[in-house]
Amino acid sequence: MAATPKVSEVIALPRQQLHHSHDYKQVVIGLQGQTEFDVGGRGSLVGPGQGCLVAESQEHAFTGVGRNEILVINLPFQEWAGQALMHENISQLFSREPYFQLDTHAQTLIKALSSEMIANPSDRLLSRACADTLMCVLHRHFRDHVSPRRDGHRLNMDIIDRYIHQHISRKITVAQLAGSVFLAESQFHQLFKEQVGTTPHQYVLEKRFALAKQLIKESELTMAQIADSCGFSSQSGFTNAFSRYFGVSPAKFKITP
Repeated sequence: MAATPKVSEVIALPRQQLHHSHDYKQVVIGLQGQTEFDVGGRGSLVGPGQGCLVAESQEHAFTGVGRNEILVINLPFQEWAGQALMHENISQLFSREPYFQLDTHAQTLIKALSSEMIANPSDRLLSRACADTLMCVLHRHFRDHVSPRRDGHRLNMDIIDRYIHQHISRKITVAQLAGSVFLAESQFHQLFKEQVGTTPHQYVLEKRFALAKQLIKESELTMAQIADSCGFSSQSGFTNAFSRYFGVSPAKFKITP
């Protein structure tokens, strides 16, 4: 993230948290591992196929979680001077929620373009060409996944459950769940509670506990390994949460008939 960055590039974020702002818009898409962003006071993890939008002059913090790779698309106004359609597409993109989830098709295209940039890191012409293509991919992606009207809309729980299953060993935010079904976070939260009868956070916690019970009874994993597999930050935290929820410790649950 230099003073005059390339229009698009693949980078890794450091493990220590940094924060800054810049006078241009920026799109960040996760390629490998996880990164953590806080944009305008709203924090979320960004993994493969997930992304966030950073507006110009918007203060944001970011940090890498272990080995990571992200695609960054920098959008200084002058790069598209005279291109009214591109400016309109960028404006529409940044009118939505800051965090999003991409579908499989968009992820495949972005991965292919990122591979070209990784293979040719000093090719600024390629960087610009990839940025143009990436913005078209994003525009088409969000055009084809317009958030449906709230009236009569029901959440596709199969998609939500699949997302939770795929990421259950990690932190899962409401923003990420909302992005998986292409809804704004506030709209998703309200619809979810109305349809499921509980909050997204509680629903994810119940999924973690269900997996934990299965692993305790059916696997040879240690309690520390089970805690990690189910997305708890520590064995002690897992034990305390499990005991509060079920009224029995994981160790006692294991030997209960």
